[in-house]
Amino acid sequence: MRKLAFTKMHGLGNDFVVFDATAAPLALDPTTLRFIADRHFGIGCDQILLVEPPRQADTLFRYRIFNADGSEVEQCGNGARCFARFVTERGLTREREIPVETAGGRIVLHVEDNSGVTVDMGAPRLEPVDIPFIAPARAPHYALAVDEQTLQIGAVSMGNPHAVLRVDDIALAPVEHLGPLIERHPRFPNRVNAGFMQVMARDHIRLRVYERGAGETLACGTGACAAVVSGRLSGWLDEAVRVDLPGGTLHIRWPGEGEPVRMTGPAVTVFTGELIAQEAT
Repeated sequence: MRKLAFTKMHGLGNDFVVFDATAAPLALDPTTLRFIADRHFGIGCDQILLVEPPRQADTLFRYRIFNADGSEVEQCGNGARCFARFVTERGLTREREIPVETAGGRIVLHVEDNSGVTVDMGAPRLEPVDIPFIAPARAPHYALAVDEQTLQIGAVSMGNPHAVLRVDDIALAPVEHLGPLIERHPRFPNRVNAGFMQVMARDHIRLRVYERGAGETLACGTGACAAVVSGRLSGWLDEAVRVDLPGGTLHIRWPGEGEPVRMTGPAVTVFTGELIAQEAT
């Protein structure tokens, strides 16, 4: 057995267990990760976050994300805001602008005076090979055959892959049915996050996201960014958009091609504790 100090946090109800691995390496095998994420036998969360020392000269930390199923993923926007709050609240940095390394690329976190954090998510990746998505060429929409129907989706990478589907009413959208089918569609080699977007106005959307390896969550920061990018490319949205998710509201700004996406929203510490984890055998 070993004891692991942790912090429970959330961004709009998208919840995380955060571990500080800056002083000593922390190896969490998939069995332990699934135990931590289990809401009955463990702590319970959508993702587990690790704060590690930087490996790149232009960053202050390395930011790693693991889904509830034990798989490591490239990026998580709500987690990034919690990451920023964690390293400032723990005194790991006094900087208000925090560049971090992720598996999906370098991002910059900006800690605001209130409980908010703005994240410079970098420029979206739109070429199919970079998402990755199997398609002959880049397009604003792609036909995707799912469950004996053809869906029109946008495909965007925000450091992790997203498929965005416009719907008339997210309350009636078949997220639980189509979400897992889109997630594991063979045209997405690394699986994909599935976003269901309802356009309310040019500066306002509603969104539900079925996250890869986690299922539907209360909020998805990269999903909100991807939805706005897809909506902008389709001509439906303006530069600054309010995104209402089941857990609350994010504010996304994307000027357009080649420019970074900026996401602003809250990050909250819920409690700290110590977990007794069984060693894998």
